[in-house]
Amino acid sequence: MKKLVLSLLTVAGLGFATSAQTNKPVIFGVKAGVAFPNMTISSGNASVSFDAKTSYYVGGTAEFVLSDVISIQPGLTFINKGTKFASGDFDFDGNDISTTDEATLNFKYLELPVNLLANFKVGNAGKIFLGAGPYFAYVLSANGKYGSVKEDIKFGESESEFKRTDFGLNFLAGYQLNNGFNIHAGYGLGLSSIADSDLSDEITFKNKVFSVGVGFSF
Repeated sequence: MKKLVLSLLTVAGLGFATSAQTNKPVIFGVKAGVAFPNMTISSGNASVSFDAKTSYYVGGTAEFVLSDVISIQPGLTFINKGTKFASGDFDFDGNDISTTDEATLNFKYLELPVNLLANFKVGNAGKIFLGAGPYFAYVLSANGKYGSVKEDIKFGESESEFKRTDFGLNFLAGYQLNNGFNIHAGYGLGLSSIADSDLSDEITFKNKVFSVGVGFSF
């Protein structure tokens, strides 16, 4: 995990150094939008994706220009991930509950993505951008909801069944006008199980997020 964080910081640092050498500006930006997260839960050879819930994200970016086409864009994003259980068995507060009512898991993450972008001008109005890269995320808080009942998920304790950290890959695409306004879509694919080490021997939980939003670059 430490190696992943150091790698992200190294990539961002290289982008800053290159930008400074070429006297090209660092472009700061903000973004916000709607997210549709869900989870893939696997046990043995069986795997199932539960329903996506509707959520949100908000964050900022810093784009280091390497050339007219290539740039590196680290950022910091607050995003609500999780999943929705529409029916079936749901383990809540240590109890197995069989229900057709809706239940949700909610994880509020602070996420650090570092994306490599390719920018292509489209006429005189703006550009199309495509990108991908790793992300590292840390849970600020989490809870489970079943009907009118809400239970906080605790971390760092023996009864916790989830880890605070998550990492994976980002994919994004969008269109930006010359005035800095952009529309974009993204997909986050979790590569690590957020289940704790004891639980992950039997079952794994991995995040998946599709998102759409708007942004502005200064």
